[in-house]
Amino acid sequence: MMSRLKALFSSRAPVIGVPYGFLLLFFLLPFLVVLKISVSEMEVVTFKDIVTWQEGVLQLSLKFSNYLFILEDPLYVSTYLSSLKYAAATTVLCLLLGYPFAYFMARAKPSLQPALLMLVMLPFWTSFLLRVYAWKGLLSTNGWVSDVIIGSGLDQVLFALGLIPAPGKLMNTPFSLVLGMTYTYLPFMILPLFGNLAKLDLRLLEAAADLGASPWVAFWKITVPMSKAGIIAGAMLVFIPCVGEFVIPELLGGPETLMIGRVMWDEFFSNNDWPMASSVAVVMVLLIIVPLAVFNKYQAESQEASK
Repeated sequence: MMSRLKALFSSRAPVIGVPYGFLLLFFLLPFLVVLKISVSEMEVVTFKDIVTWQEGVLQLSLKFSNYLFILEDPLYVSTYLSSLKYAAATTVLCLLLGYPFAYFMARAKPSLQPALLMLVMLPFWTSFLLRVYAWKGLLSTNGWVSDVIIGSGLDQVLFALGLIPAPGKLMNTPFSLVLGMTYTYLPFMILPLFGNLAKLDLRLLEAAADLGASPWVAFWKITVPMSKAGIIAGAMLVFIPCVGEFVIPELLGGPETLMIGRVMWDEFFSNNDWPMASSVAVVMVLLIIVPLAVFNKYQAESQEASK
């Protein structure tokens, strides 16, 4: 018996079991609770049991009208699409800004890298709410960021692109929303990219140079493909929380930048309709989980095929 226990604890079972146990306790069980509420009937402040036993008859009562309403109501459909659009735009901007910085960090002197990492993580030392409020002041009238944008004529470009409703109006616009989310989640893109690029074998770049490849060709043919794992990890760390973001759309967005996080807040606390709010949350989770599961399956199949 003791030998079996030693073999169990010395094997890979604990290494695999602990993360799965964490996910079960802190993700799956709460998600099942939300799923149960979404198909339940609400009675003032309580919910009807979905499973009842009366006179020897087991009854299962599930209410799917909330999900049907979400699919039929154009407001919810447009809100989901808007959330995905702003999250995708933020992810692309974070990648375009974060990749050069992560590349520079990975190629910097080892003595300089801790200072650069500290600069990336420095915003986390300040409250998230205070940082968002700071952008609200910077983009408002007489804010110095607003003055720079208007003085340089960039507001005319933003207006031509449809990111602001009128020249000079920067707050409560798609521009202010995406800017706030990009600033907030940029470190989540830089850190996994840096971890991936720092492990890149530089001998591959030397070999490419010996074979006549220019630095630009070597970058696209070697560095970018080798950093694919970091790009995917950073994109997921940015995209997933951006889809359900509430604070930034509430403070920096406006009526034209409606996102699903604000809709859930209204359903929970303004309308006090917990089943409807839970249905909105379940659909949002499925919109994120299903593509991730399909992508992971495709990734695993491609890795097996390459072996």
